[in-house]
Amino acid sequence: MKLTDSTKGWIVWAALDSSMRGMSLSAGSSPLHSPKITPHTSPAPRRRSHTPNPASFMVPPSASTPANNPVSQTPSSGQVIQKETVGGTTYFYTDTTPAPLTGMVFPNYHIYPPTAPHVAYMQPKANAPSFFMADELRQELINRHLITMAQIDQADMPAVPTEVDSYHSLFPLEPLPPPNRIQKSSNFGYITSCYKAVNSKDDLPYCLRRIHGFRLVNTKCMVLVDMWKKIQHSNIVTLREVFTTKAFAEPSLVFAYDFHAGGETMMSRHFNDPNADAYFTKRKWGQHDGPLPRQHAGLLPESLIWAYIVQLSSALRTIHTAGLACRVMDPTKILITGKTRLRVNCVGVFDVLTFDNSQNNNPLALMAQYQQADLISLGKVVLALACNSLAGIQRENLQKAMELVTINYSSDLKNLILYLLTDQNRMRSVNDIMPMIGARFYTQLDAAQMRNDVIEEDLAKEVQNGRLFRLLAKLGTINERPEFQKDPTWSETGDRYLLKLFRDHLFHQVTEAGAPWIDLSHIISCLNKLDAGVPEKISLISRDEKSVLVVTYSDLKRCFENTFQELIAAANGQL
Repeated sequence: MKLTDSTKGWIVWAALDSSMRGMSLSAGSSPLHSPKITPHTSPAPRRRSHTPNPASFMVPPSASTPANNPVSQTPSSGQVIQKETVGGTTYFYTDTTPAPLTGMVFPNYHIYPPTAPHVAYMQPKANAPSFFMADELRQELINRHLITMAQIDQADMPAVPTEVDSYHSLFPLEPLPPPNRIQKSSNFGYITSCYKAVNSKDDLPYCLRRIHGFRLVNTKCMVLVDMWKKIQHSNIVTLREVFTTKAFAEPSLVFAYDFHAGGETMMSRHFNDPNADAYFTKRKWGQHDGPLPRQHAGLLPESLIWAYIVQLSSALRTIHTAGLACRVMDPTKILITGKTRLRVNCVGVFDVLTFDNSQNNNPLALMAQYQQADLISLGKVVLALACNSLAGIQRENLQKAMELVTINYSSDLKNLILYLLTDQNRMRSVNDIMPMIGARFYTQLDAAQMRNDVIEEDLAKEVQNGRLFRLLAKLGTINERPEFQKDPTWSETGDRYLLKLFRDHLFHQVTEAGAPWIDLSHIISCLNKLDAGVPEKISLISRDEKSVLVVTYSDLKRCFENTFQELIAAANGQL
């Protein structure tokens, strides 16, 4: 089969990666041979996610017209019959990737394209070109990693057990209650505490919500727990398991949830200002010369409130459709990660704590009432956000709060709050508020997709870093090796000498004045050319400037691969 230029580039990369198999630095097989996700059912047509060929986006329709029955036809030259065995059944399929047009030329080594225009013009300020992700996103990810890996000094916190059931490395996510504490949680009616822990079964971090001093008498409530465990939603913290334990020196009930590092509650994000209630207590309504502008009144932008409404209503819709009720629609139980991403936390806790023995025959009997209470709780959350104060949802301040909403926000937001908080003669549904959200749903969808574009662009900057790191790791194992096969001059002779000079060409160049010449683009460009083995010539000069060698990158690549294979063979005991 004739290889196109782009196919050759991939094979070169695959050959380079194959030399690292069996070592800790391996990144697996090449993209053309990477494992693909196989569905449980029979393969549908075109289900394979091949590495895309750039030429396929520029071939005229006549060049890639599909056949009426591709299975029964004999593949033409240039097509490859692939097969894969799944569950004892062998599937055959044809690779119909079109060849590039005549005269089409692709780079034969990896390059870094500029930022996509739809992302570049999205930024309010023009940033300098960068090979790496944005500092803000990098810092956010680093903070999440730090929180995920945080541990405690067991000597300072002896009350925290080393293991609880199958979980270990417990780390408190909130201040632990004192041992003699009598005050209970205002939400659950029990003393609670929260920990980050690692499950020894899968080595993944989870969030453990402990209910102090609770004895589980009736295990029939686990029917509801199993229903909660099946719910997977982007705005709900997934419940994984519920168990009892005595590891805390008293009977405790523990709920294990997915851990979202860096999350903070809506209460701490928006209702942590002690002066926020002054807007309700000090202002004399009806005696002001006019409504204060929203930014001066300390109120949230309406677009942010609608973003929260869309996410919370989406979570409620999924919960109610599953036949359950949220029952924790409260600012203290709503997590915010990043800027505007919401997740409803602690779902299922009330279903276990308040399970009534009289519900043995039908544990879902009261769910319809609880779902109506969810809508009222959602209305209170939205009203508190609109007032930017929890004082606004107190009964004596409701009229004042609604006046504030009428003055500063749209009628749709006011009508939504009134609909959720007003008693109705019929059973309401979360779907009823969709007309009030209206086209704002598309605004939030557009914002989410724009955010996805920005993150993908940052990811594209990092996609080549692993490959470049493997090159540097291999180069580092070759250069300056003190002794190999009882030859102290091994790294200074033969092919290794060329690689040493290439290392100096990469990192140790100086200017005419003798100052270090540091250029990241030079390093990346040379490594990419080495990886692809391009025929371009390069001049390598010894440190004493007495030797000048002119070689091609393809020659260096051959030396590089042969030398590293020699090291691999010695490490595996084949020499």
